[in-house]
Amino acid sequence: MNTQVSNKIAEFRAKHGLSQTDLAHAIGVSRKTISTIETERFTPSVTIALKIAITFNVPVESLFELKKDDD
Repeated sequence: MNTQVSNKIAEFRAKHGLSQTDLAHAIGVSRKTISTIETERFTPSVTIALKIAITFNVPVESLFELKKDDD
């Protein structure tokens, strides 16, 4: 069974009126990092995930969830 991480980062960014660049600066990463997280090509470290959650003042579970593939 493969497991992937999905996220709602773009949705939360839109709600808070932030660009990818704004969020990247807020947590100390590049805009490209935010882009690859949002498109699910990169799963962030726990540290980055927690920084994003703190930025939006929500639990990390509100932003990320496991998608299970029944392979």
